[in-house]
Amino acid sequence: MTKPEGEYARFDPEAIDALRPVVRARKHAIVAGHYLAAQAGFAILEAGGNAIDAGVAAGIALGVVHSDLVNVAGVAPIILYSAKTGRVETISGLGTWPAAVTPDLFQREHDGHIPPGLLRTVVPSAPDAWITALERHGTMTFGEVAQAAIALARDGFVMYPLMARVIANKVEAYSRWPSNAAIYLPGGRPPAVGDLFVQADLGRSLQYMADEERAAGANRAAGLAAARAAFYRGDIAAAIARFHRENGGLLTEGDLASFRVAVEPPERVSFAGTDVYACGAWCQGPALLQALRLLDADALAAHGHNSADALHTMTEALKLAFADRERWYGDPRFVDVPLEALLSDDYSARRRALIRPGEAWPGMPPAGDPRRGLAAEGESLAEAASGAPEAAHDTSYVCVIDADGNVFSATPSDISFDSPVIPGTGLCASSRGAQSWADPAHASSVAPGKRPRLTPSPALAIREGAFVMPLGTPGGDVQIQAMLQAFVNITVHGMNPQAAVEAPRFATMSFPNSFEPHEYHPGRLMLEARIPEATGETLAAWGHGVEWWPEWAWPAGAMCVLVQDVARGVLSAGADPRRPAYALGW
Repeated sequence: MTKPEGEYARFDPEAIDALRPVVRARKHAIVAGHYLAAQAGFAILEAGGNAIDAGVAAGIALGVVHSDLVNVAGVAPIILYSAKTGRVETISGLGTWPAAVTPDLFQREHDGHIPPGLLRTVVPSAPDAWITALERHGTMTFGEVAQAAIALARDGFVMYPLMARVIANKVEAYSRWPSNAAIYLPGGRPPAVGDLFVQADLGRSLQYMADEERAAGANRAAGLAAARAAFYRGDIAAAIARFHRENGGLLTEGDLASFRVAVEPPERVSFAGTDVYACGAWCQGPALLQALRLLDADALAAHGHNSADALHTMTEALKLAFADRERWYGDPRFVDVPLEALLSDDYSARRRALIRPGEAWPGMPPAGDPRRGLAAEGESLAEAASGAPEAAHDTSYVCVIDADGNVFSATPSDISFDSPVIPGTGLCASSRGAQSWADPAHASSVAPGKRPRLTPSPALAIREGAFVMPLGTPGGDVQIQAMLQAFVNITVHGMNPQAAVEAPRFATMSFPNSFEPHEYHPGRLMLEARIPEATGETLAAWGHGVEWWPEWAWPAGAMCVLVQDVARGVLSAGADPRRPAYALGW
């Protein structure tokens, strides 16, 4: 039988290089970690809002439709570009430890661990981060951008597989607190796919903030201030503080009333002509920059996409970056982080020399000390933790580019199964204290007013005259690893954004996990099963502890990325099918 030679036979199969089509647009576009959040933000763009308005709308909506993984009262680090000012800035979106905490509390009373529950609460920061972004760069009111989130909480949304699975896997955790069980185990059972999932109290909390804004009058700035005050000084703050006071927590009215997020310049490195921006050392963002400083674009291209040499080189670069993260990163208000030196040419060259072709570090490599000119200080960390690592469930992401060229990139987070819902509010006050260390000697130790070292870490890449690219993902310690791979796929291997986020991934676990109890699994390298078995065998022969994920593994992250072709004015979007991420554009 001869093959047909018609039109379909002549069609170029390389044009079908992804499961989903690349969403391309000319005016504006958004990618978010859930399709309903993407729709919420896109509606704002279509109504005349800018990228910041739309990003905030989607971010708040993620706290509703992803409330197992993202909390309205959680964290929300933001990095953005303002077309008006021509500058990149970051909004920390990360809360601080309560004033009542003591540096030795968890060593003294909890055997060196930070237990689930109220004691790992830091000040909720997401509401202030969203409102600060609106104040500085938005055009709309809080009520306008929160409208979709309010409706989704009040009226409900249709339960989907990932959230249903997370809740079903965490029934025991949700059952610890009646307020959590009442929402997440309605009728005493986890919701099933297709059920209507309602969060009435959460809807009322968001509506209360919008009502307080409206009561402040027509002045937009006064209204935003009133919405912030409703959360940090009004009825919501009172409910949070009262619950802590009555149940052994540490968070007070004073902690909430005095809190403000930080607005800071970004950290930046150049990679093959592209400026890559990240948030500061209060999060893991600079580790992405450090890893990029250890890589060579031409060498990666020569190795070939996902070849054993390429995967080995990127893995070892990440391990070196994570070693420095473990040694140095913490809240710069409390810790002297030599970030300029860590990103310097001289130090990067010294660390790059520690990447050995065909030979993996058996564990996390030693950290360096750029202040003393040392590429490596001490020994490789070899002691392993017990038990299998649990994949990081938390976090989502949103990025937006509008018609004026404003760019928004944010990674909201915080789970609802390791801390009690504050009764009557639908909110879990941020449990991000789980990313601190009980050891006072650690760079990310507990201290009053100190920020934990955050895994959520949005990024932004700009190649002058060529492209602008916001990118990010959920995934805990996998975040910067997935971001690195997607970035390399686009800038080195020339993939479109959708193909870049769908390409099979790896992740090293050869460092202490950022989450309590900080497990460490030296040498472990996870590979998605679409990577050839022969490649895995080669990596294992080089000393990597290879283990296999399924072909499509949700713990490998859920990359979202937008690429604006500056010359042509075309926006291209990639949304990861590993989770319910979606892209929309016009």
